Amino acid sequence: MAQQENAPNKPVHLIYLCGAVVLFYMLQWSIDWIWGYFGSPPSEFKITLFAAAVAVFAGITMYRSDRIYGLANEVASELKKVTWPTAKEVRTATLVVIVMAVVSAVILGIFDFVWSNLTELVYGG
Repeated sequence: MAQQENAPNKPVHLIYLCGAVVLFYMLQWSIDWIWGYFGSPPSEFKITLFAAAVAVFAGITMYRSDRIYGLANEVASELKKVTWPTAKEVRTATLVVIVMAVVSAVILGIFDFVWSNLTELVYGG
């Protein structure tokens, strides 16, 4: 049973990969922005290399951590239990949101029109 818990789990590996990629881009952007604020930043290659090294190191360190790896496995197993909506349900819900946004915009537009005409009438603008 213990072997199955540590078996390769594609969603867990995807979580680590996505986390490392997000960390890489955040570091690259942040270093460039912060360093550029205080002075001229080093070359783009050096920033990219440093951000990649930190992201790989952080990803490997977290992957080797039993606590974080266990948490990622729990998240992946809970996501397998989720009942995802069908494509038809997603289209229907999206259409409802769009229609309600248009109806709300029309109602607010009418209120704005009436209110602006009322204030013009009262204040004689």
